[in-house]
Amino acid sequence: MHLATSDSFYGHKFREWGARVTAMNRLEDFIAKVPPTVKADILADRVEHPPFGTNLMKPLTHYTRFCATSGTSTGQPMAWIDTPDSWEAMLVCWRRVYEAAGLEKGKDRLLFAFSFGPFLGFWTAFEAAAKDYLVIPAGGLSSQARLEAMARYGVTVLCCTPTYAQRLGEMIGDQSGIERMSLRVRKIIVAGETGGSIPEVRRRLEKLWDCEIFDHHGMTEIGPISYQMPGHPGTLCVMEESYFAEVVDPVTLAEVADGECGELLLTNLDRTACPLMRYRTGDWVKKRIIGGHLCLEGGMLSRVDEMAVIRGVNVYPSAIEGIVREFDEIVEFVIEQRNVDGMEEIELLIEVNGNVAKSPLKRLENKLRDTLHLRIPVRLVESGSLPKAEFKSKRWRRV
Repeated sequence: MHLATSDSFYGHKFREWGARVTAMNRLEDFIAKVPPTVKADILADRVEHPPFGTNLMKPLTHYTRFCATSGTSTGQPMAWIDTPDSWEAMLVCWRRVYEAAGLEKGKDRLLFAFSFGPFLGFWTAFEAAAKDYLVIPAGGLSSQARLEAMARYGVTVLCCTPTYAQRLGEMIGDQSGIERMSLRVRKIIVAGETGGSIPEVRRRLEKLWDCEIFDHHGMTEIGPISYQMPGHPGTLCVMEESYFAEVVDPVTLAEVADGECGELLLTNLDRTACPLMRYRTGDWVKKRIIGGHLCLEGGMLSRVDEMAVIRGVNVYPSAIEGIVREFDEIVEFVIEQRNVDGMEEIELLIEVNGNVAKSPLKRLENKLRDTLHLRIPVRLVESGSLPKAEFKSKRWRRV
């Protein structure tokens, strides 16, 4: 009630929509009366009411934590602030992630291979873990120093992006002088990219590290959202006790059926100091109900704006990455999308291990064609020419 009557972002929206909270007795009423919120709405509010906008339910003096989005999807990082209570709500979610991952309180030692920048995922994951585990921050350290710290301090759990887990894993042995037998890592918790739920990426990481991979996903605007469903690797379980989640057709906004794909919409239930209602995350997911729980089969399949229709075929970045990761000799790749004579086309750029005697180019082209029923040209580029990210990689780009 307070949200609808306040002089806030949503207070104005409710009056603009002509929606009355007292008339919303069912979820169906909420869905019918409250249109989805898009990131552009929040950004516009920040421009009109700098620097934090009007989407705040407490006086500004009550807010103690600052984070910001990476800006990878819009090019515009967006600040987000929290009260102690709304921050704690996210820590509770992260503790559920650790519990689902099977971590042992008082025994596991976690190393966080992230920077100490404004990235929300690092801070919430770190602080939530500090209650029950020995936590080791590795921001500012080189990859070599991180591996040395993991060996020296007996780290059992590594937290990072799938891309960085692969880069770090490839250094084990001759490249770093740190042998696998000197490491005690038994689990890697990955997030920030789609790779953690792609079977081929998981296989590669398991081979490099000889340990279990556990996926999770979240976002700065919302918080920690899901964790890997126990017994279902490659499938994420939404924490519905903290979020009202919908998977909808991005055009009609109608809820999709079990087994169908759509865009994930989220309403936060606990992080109420900076609420979002029916927020269009831009994440393209496959809805799956398992044991009465809303799950996302395959994790994050792609960003809605990255899914491309190439000659009538829907192409997802995760599908291409799954194929590429079957070739161990490929160390990095980028997908370039361009418009040619009014038609969308994509080309795959690959970088291979310098010790490989035979290029996998033709074999990869054939595999892409046989799997996706689409001819995708593949171009071999010079070693070291593709960007190497320690945080979120950007492998799909329009040129």
